[in-house]
Amino acid sequence: MLSSLSGKSVLVTGASSGIGLGIAGVFARQGARVAISARHADKLEAVAAGLRGEGLQVQAYAGDVADTASVRALVAAVAEAQGGIDVLCSNAGIFPSGTLDELTAEDWDQVLGINAKGSFLCVQACLPYLRKAEYGRVILTSSITGPVTGFPGWAHYGASKAAQLGFMRTAAIELARDNITINAVLPGNILTEGLLDMGQAYVDSMAASVPLKRLGSVEDIAYAALFFASQEAGYLTGQSLVIDGGQILPESLAALA
Repeated sequence: MLSSLSGKSVLVTGASSGIGLGIAGVFARQGARVAISARHADKLEAVAAGLRGEGLQVQAYAGDVADTASVRALVAAVAEAQGGIDVLCSNAGIFPSGTLDELTAEDWDQVLGINAKGSFLCVQACLPYLRKAEYGRVILTSSITGPVTGFPGWAHYGASKAAQLGFMRTAAIELARDNITINAVLPGNILTEGLLDMGQAYVDSMAASVPLKRLGSVEDIAYAALFFASQEAGYLTGQSLVIDGGQILPESLAALA
């Protein structure tokens, strides 16, 4: 049994839906005081209200992780309301599609700005509070796409997710002196609103390529993040955990026949 996270102050970015919302719910059900953030205040507050309806400690804070001033204001507000920050789950990310022929420099900058720079800005802003915590924890939501695999149309997305891991490895060394760990979860195909938007044919084809023959749930990712946030994971830092039902293992679909 993991040590209780009851009373810990947790910030989850990109939490109005999908994996971020799943992480927020799992942490809150463990007794943590959870601040959720995203760019769209109306949707975010509705989500927070739903979680509070379950008796959970969840508050909403709008913010843009790609904007330095917005991130600093967000983190300061959360720290003031919750008496600090013990855990940062840097989850905010976007995955628009575009082939190399179609991509513009603006497309590239937007994805790298939110997915990679956003993680850096959030970690940097949280540092003063993580240093004051009993033990600080940072969990990045990366992906198998980029660090391990590729997929047509996601060159910019893959680059941003690989960049997160490069950042993490050096950050782990720098943060270790302050008893702060930083690790990453690498989801495979997880059943979220964004994935469903890609169509049933895509969903079915992805499930067929997974040895476990199903797509993952947001809770599958959230419980991995919960472990990284625990006291028991204190000797793990700079590591990445693939959560994909075995998707990256087969050499080809023939191996699953």
